[in-house]
This record gives sequence, structure tokens and C-alpha cells, in this order.
Amino acid sequence: MEEIKLASVKFKSAGKIYYFSTNLKLKKDDRVVVETARGLELGEISQELKDISEFNLDTELKKIVRKATKKDIENYQKNVRDAKQALVTCKEIVSRYDVNMQLTNCEYTLDKAKVIFMYTSDDRVDFRELLKELAVVFKCRIELRQIGPRDKAKVIGGIGTCGLPLCCSTLLGEFNGVSINMAKNQMLAINIEKISGACGRLMCCLKYEDEIYSLEKERFPKIGSHVKYQDKDVKVTGLNVINNLVKIETNNGIVFVGLDEIKFDKNNHAGKKNGKPRSH
Repeated sequence: MEEIKLASVKFKSAGKIYYFSTNLKLKKDDRVVVETARGLELGEISQELKDISEFNLDTELKKIVRKATKKDIENYQKNVRDAKQALVTCKEIVSRYDVNMQLTNCEYTLDKAKVIFMYTSDDRVDFRELLKELAVVFKCRIELRQIGPRDKAKVIGGIGTCGLPLCCSTLLGEFNGVSINMAKNQMLAINIEKISGACGRLMCCLKYEDEIYSLEKERFPKIGSHVKYQDKDVKVTGLNVINNLVKIETNNGIVFVGLDEIKFDKNNHAGKKNGKPRSH
């Protein structure tokens, strides 16, 4: 009996990982053909196969259709080229309709049975008549998929304020929740323009250091609390977690002193949230 393995498959370099079962002999980076909700697609094995019996799966996984052939890869590359022209054609058609939608990307399934056009819009779009014309022109199934600003940035790509390619288009498989509290936790100036990414939403990288800041701040007193410095009671007005400095208000003005130069109640640290210690 052939052993069934668990295969991790991704469709883009920074795409979400999907799982399939297989009895094929495959290794990391092999190209494979799989059937998804969209249709037949070309994917890539993202890590070595694993024994499926090690996982408690609630549902039966779809099987990998086959290891990609040279012809499959050639078809995929041709589809990518054709999709660029299809996007141009679709934009021309959309311009003749009174619809508020901005096309951003186009993708064909591997067998070209379906073409997916991605668009952004602030409104709900009635594209029933548009769909009819697109079906006649492209002679295949049409999907118009509305995406949000973050997805648009992921699809299009670009350069972030750090000077590097956008994280969402190069390394993030999925979007994580980002909140303004993360910026506050890292004591950043709450200037929405400066902490927003190319998509106009809060930068994903705000999440990267949020946890370590929370942990490190447990070594520091709370802002607004009083501590002992040179046997005097002084008020904490700010923190510099990276450099282990505490900003205090003294009779001589506001100064930064080393964390080891002050004394305070360790139970009243800055890492607490809502009066409860963070769990580790």
C-alpha cells in the first residue's frame, strides 16, 4: 500500500500555504498541478513532505493531480503573458460601462477554463451586463473578485518607506491584525501618515516588534509613575526601551537616566496591560 503524505503547496513566493495529500515522490521546490476552488493551478512544494498520520485532520484533503510537466510549466508561463493582455482588454471594456471599479490584476487557471480579474472599489458594483460581454470576448468562465487595499498592495508590489520591497509582496503569506495600540506600545508618534504603508493601512511591520516591546517594558516603570532617583522621588515621563533609559522629571528639568540608576516597585512595571500582567 502506497504511503500517503501531507504536501504543503504555495502558488506565489509570498502566498498562503495550502495543504494536499499525495502518494507521489515529491520534494521541496517541485512544481505540481493541483485542483483548487478556482480550478487547475500550478503550485510549488514549499517544504518536505510529512507523514499525514501525524496530523489530526477534520476533513479529507484533495490529492495533488500530478507533478508538473514541462508542458504544464510552458502553459503557465504563456498564461501569465496572456493575462497581461487580458487585463488591458478588460480595462478597455470596463471603460464603456458606468461602473466604479479599478482593475488591478488578472490571472488564468492552468487549463484556461477560467480567468479571474481582481479589482478595487469603494462601492458595491453591479457588473451583470459587463460579465456577459467579458464571457463573449474571453470565451471562458469569468470571475470578478473585489479585493481590499492591502491585497492590492500585495498584488502590485512596491517599495516601502524603509526602502525595501513591500513585506506583503515578498515575505508575508497572510495578513496579521495590526492595531494603533501596537504603535502606542512601541511609543511611536501617532502620525497616521508616517505609520501607514503603501496600502493606506497601518504598516504590517508594526506587529514585528510589538511582542518584544511588551516583554522588555516589564523591566521598566510605568510612564506617569514615581520612582526613586538619587534618594529623591521623581516622576517618569518617558521610556527608551532600546537603550535602557528612563526619562524622568527632576528639579533640574527633564533628563534621561539609566534603568539601573532608579529604584521602583517591580510589580508596577510598564508591561502590564489593563492592570493584569502579561502571560508568557
